[in-house]
Amino acid sequence: MNRKLWLSLSVVAIGTMVLAACAPAASAPTATAVPPTEAPTTPPTAAPTEAPTTAPTEAATAAPTAAATATLPPLRTAQQAALDAAGGKQLGGSVSFVGPWGGSEQDAFMAMVKPFEDATGVTVNYTGSRDVNALLVTRVTAGNPPDLADFSTPGLIAQFQQQGKLVDLSKFMDMNTLKSEYAQTWLDLGTFNGQFSAMIIKVATKGLIWYDPNVWQANNLQIPQTWDQMISLSNQLISQGKTPWCVAMESGSASGWPGTDWLEDIVLRQAGADVYNQWWQGKIAWTSPQITQAWQTWGQIVGNPKMLYGGVNRTLSTNFAKDADPLFTNPPGCYMEHQASFMAGFIQTDNPSLKAGTDYNFFPFPAFSSSTASSVEMAGDLVGMFNDTPQAEALVKYLATPEAQDIWAKIGGGYLSANKAVPVSDYPDVLSQKSAQMLINAQVAVFDASDQMPTAMTNAFYQAVLNYIQNPGNLTSILQNLDSVQKTAYTTP
Repeated sequence: MNRKLWLSLSVVAIGTMVLAACAPAASAPTATAVPPTEAPTTPPTAAPTEAPTTAPTEAATAAPTAAATATLPPLRTAQQAALDAAGGKQLGGSVSFVGPWGGSEQDAFMAMVKPFEDATGVTVNYTGSRDVNALLVTRVTAGNPPDLADFSTPGLIAQFQQQGKLVDLSKFMDMNTLKSEYAQTWLDLGTFNGQFSAMIIKVATKGLIWYDPNVWQANNLQIPQTWDQMISLSNQLISQGKTPWCVAMESGSASGWPGTDWLEDIVLRQAGADVYNQWWQGKIAWTSPQITQAWQTWGQIVGNPKMLYGGVNRTLSTNFAKDADPLFTNPPGCYMEHQASFMAGFIQTDNPSLKAGTDYNFFPFPAFSSSTASSVEMAGDLVGMFNDTPQAEALVKYLATPEAQDIWAKIGGGYLSANKAVPVSDYPDVLSQKSAQMLINAQVAVFDASDQMPTAMTNAFYQAVLNYIQNPGNLTSILQNLDSVQKTAYTTP
């Protein structure tokens, strides 16, 4: 199995991967509406027991061969790119696509495929679901998979690939063109057991702390540079009768995943990338000192009801997409919120009068020491194919093009493109540019740990987060249970 991006990436590779990113809107075609709540996809309710057959053990340090500044052809129109992807033919017919996006994200995706529909005559029948992974497992098991699906959990891609359910995209995609437009690490990301099974179409930075700059300026609050400074600031706010944090865990059957992001950020910066990689690979126990310390560290926030807006009940019952809204009430319900770059889209949807960078902004998750290398966690969306049809092939080819991704990039909402041909100038706001710059400048970058774990482990991790928030005093038993799951989740038949 070739999955180098399931581990740490070198700063050279990161800078090349994300130096370009983002872009125009159009009206949305046929779609099944879902709530505006998507980011990570949801795990299957019946968790598989096998892990990927091979786990990488060291960081990918080889720089991509094509530099971000290499000369690339000017962009075509999106319609021309779509027609080229279809071999110059009006194909007609339809293609079914299952994904996690709802609300503004769904609108952006459908705007991206609208030129494809117009140019090829193919109808894209999109179904969005907050529980997309569970939906896919159900449909694949029943022998009724969609033609295409979006994945943000590598463990599920690995599962379907091992079952022989996914088509090898290299059979019809121009791999030379892809290698000229994408860093090799992004292509490795979708490769399992030597098969190119999924194509990256969307990237997000994680570990961002969102805030209202106007409120912070009025209260003379300073951006914390370390974890201790952030906790000190939080306690200062409590002493003033204020609530520092908004935290929300609800996300359907994937409830709890926002807490996994917190813990991943802490493990990465507190214990380092080597421990981080050993952790998601199942090579270090949950009860180990490093992982235990990470939970205890997070407990400084979620284990103290005074830290949490609305207390434990709101934290467990509020959907993550709505979590940042109290930042912008008068007076503020909270002063900080932890979430990925895609939160910008949810903030803008719920608060359309706000201006990015002026009325809402973020700072990076702080280090645990001022001398620690800058680190960043990332996530991505990849498209895989279950049914090989001319329409499905054409759509995957189109979605991989810079012309297609430029559409979503210009719309914004925290979208980042891994395609080097998407012009940097097409980022629509300062926050998108700032997110990309974080990836470029990072000395250590890793892919989301829980997304790389076997699904049984991921499911247990989600539940453990909820259990810990409810009863922080039960940490020992919670981690012992995760150790028990780990013993079987990583076994292979």
